[in-house]
Amino acid sequence: MKKVLKNVSFVILFLKMCFIFGQEIAPQKRIVIDVGHGGKDSGAIGINGVQEKEVVLKIGSGICALNKMIFKGRYDIYLTRYNDRFIPLSDRNQLAKSLKADLVVSLHCNASANDSKGIEVYTINSFSEDSESNIKKSITLGMEVLSEANQNLKIEDRGMKFANFQVLRETIGFCPAILVELGFLTNVDEGSYFSQPSNLEAMALAILKGIENYLKIQL
Repeated sequence: MKKVLKNVSFVILFLKMCFIFGQEIAPQKRIVIDVGHGGKDSGAIGINGVQEKEVVLKIGSGICALNKMIFKGRYDIYLTRYNDRFIPLSDRNQLAKSLKADLVVSLHCNASANDSKGIEVYTINSFSEDSESNIKKSITLGMEVLSEANQNLKIEDRGMKFANFQVLRETIGFCPAILVELGFLTNVDEGSYFSQPSNLEAMALAILKGIENYLKIQL
């Protein structure tokens, strides 16, 4: 009988330890990086023929690679596309929802008839009372991404903006979501900037660090 009691006591102690240690280990955050355009949809075309769909795919892939190399796989990151293929917006949003994403970052590049330049981040202005908290979190996330890009890449900060983009509208109800316009491919300086692989990696790192800063604030 004493032996049975000892075994029971050990099991109870073991379960308590598992519970305590389980509380100390934060669950891995799941991030969906929406890689804009693709396939038949090239997106913006800048100087020297640089295409938006190629730029954002390289940056999205860079975010995944850096997460593994520098952050040791700290985050569970998924891309909406891993190659040059067209994926409807509704499918991108459905992917984020089915994965139960903690946040969504949609990558795009800008274009303009004039010499505009700089990075800007969008979220949705208002949707429903249920999404108010996610909108506030999205603004914080966007500001962190902008700060990293401005401080470390010296790219002009065009600020947080609001728009009723579908990728935001259909996502904000269940998690924070931002759309990042990384820069203007039609600008001579920025178009050339995004033609260099090392600069694409630097941009990927700025976005990942912005995400990390945001997640630290949420703890």
